[in-house]
Amino acid sequence: MTKKNVLIIGAGGVAHAASHKLAQHNDLFGNIYLASRSIDSCKKILDSIERKNNYKNILNKIRMIHLDVFNNQDLDKILKKFKISITLNLASPFCNMRILQSCINNGSAYIDTAIHEDPSKVCEDPPWYANYEWKHKTACLQNGITAILGAGFDPGVVNAYVAYARKHYFDYIDTVDIMDVNAGIHNKYFATNFDPEINFREFVKVWVWINKQWECKPIHSEKKTYNFPVIGEQTIYLTGHDEIHSLYKNINATSIRFWMGFSEHYLNCFNVLSNIGLLSEKPVRTSEGLEVVPLKVLKACLPNPKELAPNYTGKTCIGVLINGTWDKQKKEIFIYNICDHQSCYKEIESQAISYTAGVPAVSAAILINNGIWDVKKMVNIEELNPDPYITLLKTMNLTTEIIEINKLSLI
Repeated sequence: MTKKNVLIIGAGGVAHAASHKLAQHNDLFGNIYLASRSIDSCKKILDSIERKNNYKNILNKIRMIHLDVFNNQDLDKILKKFKISITLNLASPFCNMRILQSCINNGSAYIDTAIHEDPSKVCEDPPWYANYEWKHKTACLQNGITAILGAGFDPGVVNAYVAYARKHYFDYIDTVDIMDVNAGIHNKYFATNFDPEINFREFVKVWVWINKQWECKPIHSEKKTYNFPVIGEQTIYLTGHDEIHSLYKNINATSIRFWMGFSEHYLNCFNVLSNIGLLSEKPVRTSEGLEVVPLKVLKACLPNPKELAPNYTGKTCIGVLINGTWDKQKKEIFIYNICDHQSCYKEIESQAISYTAGVPAVSAAILINNGIWDVKKMVNIEELNPDPYITLLKTMNLTTEIIEINKLSLI
């Protein structure tokens, strides 16, 4: 089997984690390229890989390419010139449609970790995937393009968890509660764990799937306390999120919700920033006549999420609580992963949020490369066989655990 050439687009925290993992598995691929508008950011990632001695095959090192992804011609030329077979889109979600279209035009498989966003719109009407990505399903099928959407952790691994539960534990799923908690501590007064602009755009309104229909709720209006494995009791808030917008269609569940943990300090800061207008994506004009977007200004003022890694301590827990039936008997399981910030930093100089998003994308690339997930059409993660994905992730330091009633088991 011919080893496929891989292109990583983006040089942020997730691309940092993915580049390290591709380096650790570079014997499986052909040439690997890292492309960004910032060559300096690319160089920092490659320097980090060298520092950690993470190349499995030192003769197949990752190469840097300058790329302005909004110039379609440049991207088309790169895909053709370097004979790219797999493209990992780890750039801003604003770029998704441009990158996907270039992959369709040039015969490259496509992987992303987040849903497309229009910079002028926030929290559009559901289902979000139908607004953009799913419109290209026919083109992917006609051109034999494998396009795997949302291959991070959430979306991504949690979708696989639901598919795994449906395959092995349930004949009917009633409720799906995806829960994401970061019980970590950093040394900044206030920071987000990934791109602040994308982070805050999620927190405008909450779309959830309840009783097989969409409902819209105010942000942070519903909360509950859950006793998580390892990290204990945490307060989580009902929030809108990407994976609901495919799971509602592909998993016949009555209700699907997403919950995220927030500290009181985070919520206080968030509310102040929101109330004074700094979370707005709409341009404003300063007294000097400059037009600025408040949210972009705030992003420039806040710490880069990559800066948090050296001093981040604690753990994350991301999992799915699923209720349903098996052979007409009620059943409940919690399927989840625990990830440690300092362990991630020791391995690849990353924090756990970037690690849990970047590693699954590389796992998807490996499964495309070896033919297991090379399906020649557009799919969301839950439409694929979850077993090889979950098994592979364990070998890449993202272990899945399952609690069934009071019994703990490892996959």
